[in-house]
Amino acid sequence: MTDPTPYAHVNKLLDELLAGIQRVLGDKLAGLYLYGSLVTGSYDDGISDVDLLAALASDLNDAEFDALHQMQTEIVSQNPAWDDRIEIAYLSLHGLQTYKTERSALGIISPGEPFHMIDAGIDWLMNWYVVRTQGKTLFGPPPETIIAPVSRQEYIDAVMAYIKTTPSWFDHAHHRSFQSYAILTMCRGLYASKYGEQVSKAQAAAWAQQELPEWSTLIENALHWRKALKDTDVDHEATLPETRRFIHDVLERLAQSATRTG
Repeated sequence: MTDPTPYAHVNKLLDELLAGIQRVLGDKLAGLYLYGSLVTGSYDDGISDVDLLAALASDLNDAEFDALHQMQTEIVSQNPAWDDRIEIAYLSLHGLQTYKTERSALGIISPGEPFHMIDAGIDWLMNWYVVRTQGKTLFGPPPETIIAPVSRQEYIDAVMAYIKTTPSWFDHAHHRSFQSYAILTMCRGLYASKYGEQVSKAQAAAWAQQELPEWSTLIENALHWRKALKDTDVDHEATLPETRRFIHDVLERLAQSATRTG
């Protein structure tokens, strides 16, 4: 890789991760792809995650899983600023071609979760759409050659299905950081429903502030809360009612839009 991002310390991390994955998997690593804020240009240093897809010739076995877990732990211990800010999904080429019709074993480390194995299928369509259309190749062939095609409508449908689940998990997550995530996710959902593409949280927020001027202050607050995760003097409950009203307002707008276009 040669300077895949404008940030030297990020490039150093990507070099270490690629070298570590290759050391563990050898020729089994078919490709490594960067996506998310570092590709869209909305990366916030010290806040944003690094999002990677590792495409594999076949599923991970137990020994490979353990070795990857050790490698990732060592890299984070040497680079503590990246603790809980790295997401890497390990999926076979077969899984990347068949995710719409069958489920495959996926290894995943992501913020808030340890490295573990799950069964992944069409519920990952949004991720693979973004990698396929926006991903930057760090190693291997272009992502569109190994990921099954996703139509614009399939992507929109998947986004709508995802954001409709927001009330169910939000009722059990009152921390202001989750409120920020929910608000900005709804903004991105609104944007995706209209334009069929994913933009950064900041870009979606700026657009939504123009579209929904009555919610402009709350959206601006959500951007601030996202950057103030370490603040301790916070009344998390105080902003909950307005956040809930915003979530339900956006869901109602989406439902009305679907009725008009259905």
